[in-house]
Amino acid sequence: MSAIIKIKKLGFQWETQDPFLFCAYHKDNYPPGNKNLGPNPDLLKGRYIGQDFTLKDGWRMYHGVKVPGFPAHPHSGFETVTLVEEGFADHSDSLGAAGRFGNGDVQWMTAGKGVMHCEMFPLLNKDKNNPLLLFQLWLNLPKRSKKVDAHFRMLWKEEIPVVNEIGIQIKIIAGKYKDTQAPAPTPNSWAADATNEVAIWTIKMEAGASWDIPTASEGIHRTLFFYRGNEIETEGFSIPQQHALDLIPTEKITITNGDTPSELLFLQGKPIGEPVVQQGPFVANTREGINETISQYQKDQFGGWPWPSHEHVHHAKRGRFAIHADGREEIK
Repeated sequence: MSAIIKIKKLGFQWETQDPFLFCAYHKDNYPPGNKNLGPNPDLLKGRYIGQDFTLKDGWRMYHGVKVPGFPAHPHSGFETVTLVEEGFADHSDSLGAAGRFGNGDVQWMTAGKGVMHCEMFPLLNKDKNNPLLLFQLWLNLPKRSKKVDAHFRMLWKEEIPVVNEIGIQIKIIAGKYKDTQAPAPTPNSWAADATNEVAIWTIKMEAGASWDIPTASEGIHRTLFFYRGNEIETEGFSIPQQHALDLIPTEKITITNGDTPSELLFLQGKPIGEPVVQQGPFVANTREGINETISQYQKDQFGGWPWPSHEHVHHAKRGRFAIHADGREEIK
């Protein structure tokens, strides 16, 4: 019996399984930055500024006007897990918290009862290109946690364990791989309970390498995303890049890489199994819950916006840092 449930082609937003809502994949080769940490204004001609999602010259502005990224917008009822593998992200939010992270760092943010934040991609290099590779996972919250206070936790690259096997490198962002445990997520996360078997791993494979994926408990959802490389082979299938595999958790499966290095993302977790009603950046269990959240956002904008711009970026000379809503500061 095959361990593969389904093979599916990847789009701009990757289809995931409960407890994940989806995965956004951003790969852009941004040009050198100007004094405002954005591209030269001449390069913005011919773009639909504010809604620039079409790849042009190797990059997009998304909702950014002067700096690429996502200006201030609300979230509630779920979590974002943002993996910045290349480049940097600048975070600012309605609680007064802020940060700059990247080149392997991860931000785990619980939106809970509501928060506004912006995620901008500062072009810090002025004399060379600014490549960006970023994943943002939307991880659902169970009903009991949808109204918790918003906050975030930084998983700095120095504290995220990496397991090296023959021809394989596995970065453990969430969950446990064999005897290696990831850093703790936010306390109200579905991932905080080990019995939910949530896993977020990135995998790099050398040409010709093979990887045996450990099994999980019955009923656990798991998906392997193959986003960079030539092809992988498993269960008699040759699978090209930009495809995902939904897997049976209790069946052993071996992934054999092709003739070029490959990179993959692995997501796993026990399904929450509750109704999901989503309207844009709001997630609830019922339509009434969505209406209540929208009403609250219209009333107080989840605390308002304390920053001078909705696409706020930090000073060009700042390194990696995080300032939390309680004033606690981390500098890397």
